[in-house]
Amino acid sequence: MLRTKSGLPKHCTYQSDRYGNRRVRFRRRGVSVYLTGIPWSDDFMRQYAAALEREDENRAQVGALKRTLPGSFSALCVSYYGSPEFRSLAAITQRVRRNMLERFRAEHGHRPLKDLQRAHIRSIIGAKADTPEAANNLLKTLRVLLNYAVEIGMIASNPALRVKSYRSRNSEGYHTWSEDEIAQFEARHPLGSKARLALALALYTGQRRGDIVRMGWQNVKGERISVRQQKTGAMLAIPIHAELARALAAAPKANLTFLMTDHGASFHCRRLR
Repeated sequence: MLRTKSGLPKHCTYQSDRYGNRRVRFRRRGVSVYLTGIPWSDDFMRQYAAALEREDENRAQVGALKRTLPGSFSALCVSYYGSPEFRSLAAITQRVRRNMLERFRAEHGHRPLKDLQRAHIRSIIGAKADTPEAANNLLKTLRVLLNYAVEIGMIASNPALRVKSYRSRNSEGYHTWSEDEIAQFEARHPLGSKARLALALALYTGQRRGDIVRMGWQNVKGERISVRQQKTGAMLAIPIHAELARALAAAPKANLTFLMTDHGASFHCRRLR
């Protein structure tokens, strides 16, 4: 993520409010909002991510007004993005779903929704058969979107409901490491290495990758790591296992997040660029 000359994230500046208090302000493409807390802290970066999301929404909606035809798939997307169903999703879920729909929309957005049939969905999903996970993810998203279309009266029924998904090539799921495999990994990656720290964080907190890369020293409260899950919004206080404490003791103390790229940036900030 780019920093400004003031050391703030891109599009942020220090400004004084009407009471003379110095505050951080995000401003870009119609979005202007004050961010609270310590710059680069976990809470500050959540607000920054939300501001970026609003900026993305503004840009998408402006573009939508220029290219949307009434009754089209594109018009459905515009309506869905502004709906309570979409806005109630976690920010990361919104971003992933929007990216998927925008790729689909670029190719099919001009098509009238009333002409959409099950055969069309089957053909579109079938074109992605070489990557069954991607095909199934698109199918799931289209089912949700077309259910919304039924609810608002754009179509009478959902043509994606009875389209079969593809069997995943990794049908047995991801392999769970044995104790011997963990020991082998630890022997290869000693304490103080990034790989060893990443393993300890994943193994002894049980959190998602997106939450692990956001964890830092500011989350350590006594003998626990306090973290708000990005996907669910749940606030957790996770006891620090003895092995995790050893890995953290060998980690740099100056970094904002435990895990940093080779260029000295947070993996979380890298995802926001």
